[in-house]
Amino acid sequence: MLSRPRRNRSSAAVRNLVRETELTAGHLVQPIFLMPDAGARLPIPSLPGTYRLGIDEVLREIEDCRKVGLASFMMFPAVPEEHKDKTGTYATSEENFYLHAARAIKDRFPDVCLISDAALDPYSSDGHDGVVIDGKIHNDESLKLLDAMAVAQARAGFDVIGPSDMMDGRVGSIRRALDSEGLTDTGIMAYTAKYASAFYGPFRDALDSAPRQLADVPSDKKTYQMDPANAREALREGALDAAEGADFLMVKPALNYLDIIWRLHDAHSLPIAAYHVSGECAMLLAAADKGWLDYEQAATEALLSIRRAGADVIISYFAKDFARWNAK
Repeated sequence: MLSRPRRNRSSAAVRNLVRETELTAGHLVQPIFLMPDAGARLPIPSLPGTYRLGIDEVLREIEDCRKVGLASFMMFPAVPEEHKDKTGTYATSEENFYLHAARAIKDRFPDVCLISDAALDPYSSDGHDGVVIDGKIHNDESLKLLDAMAVAQARAGFDVIGPSDMMDGRVGSIRRALDSEGLTDTGIMAYTAKYASAFYGPFRDALDSAPRQLADVPSDKKTYQMDPANAREALREGALDAAEGADFLMVKPALNYLDIIWRLHDAHSLPIAAYHVSGECAMLLAAADKGWLDYEQAATEALLSIRRAGADVIISYFAKDFARWNAK
């Protein structure tokens, strides 16, 4: 008997019946770049359609996102140079606009999921995710600072802490710090497999967070972020993060690392997150601007591929647009 798979592609109704992968706004997280100026709305030239926003504009943006079904947001601070130092002390300051913004967001929208960024690079005068001592990124000294940052973020209202630093042992250290302060309901989205990728450029433009070109400081993050050549290492990182108390395991970037998403999905029962990073999105936007690709179709296909690979959560600059296209 001749098998004809095309029968299950014969109409939109039939195709919907047999569709294997579901992608909804509920799977997506919209990144937000926050500035201290409350009314700011500054475009990011290398990532068209994305802006650095002050808290007044952030509240409007979240309200717009809620109307199309988005309920989860990951916020990153663009910290002025005058607030940066070697140990990122502004991260836990009572004056930190990032913490004030989290409180304002949760006051206005208590039902949203707000995910933090926990790393030193936005606050560090060296531009690194950990503290630099004698020309090296010092792992264990960084943990103390990350613990304090995570506690301050949780107290400000963040539902989930996102340690993006790739310091060894940071998930367990943060979990103990949160629990010791009674913050047991605050989750941890571990950047489990964060690769030393070429695709972070627009993000670093947005936050001015690239490693500084200084004589005694590494000019890249290869001593702590993962080598793009390695896959088995991601499984080791996943096992460690899960054992230390992570609530999500993240892969970053996403499209060039679909195999890593699948490996972690296959190996763990924890939800898998994937960060569809700025460079991945900027490439597609540039091609769409040239008329070489259809933005809606290509962006949807990219997000579907990440979901199909096993991601339960997708952080993407396309989240709001996708939700808008599919809002009925």
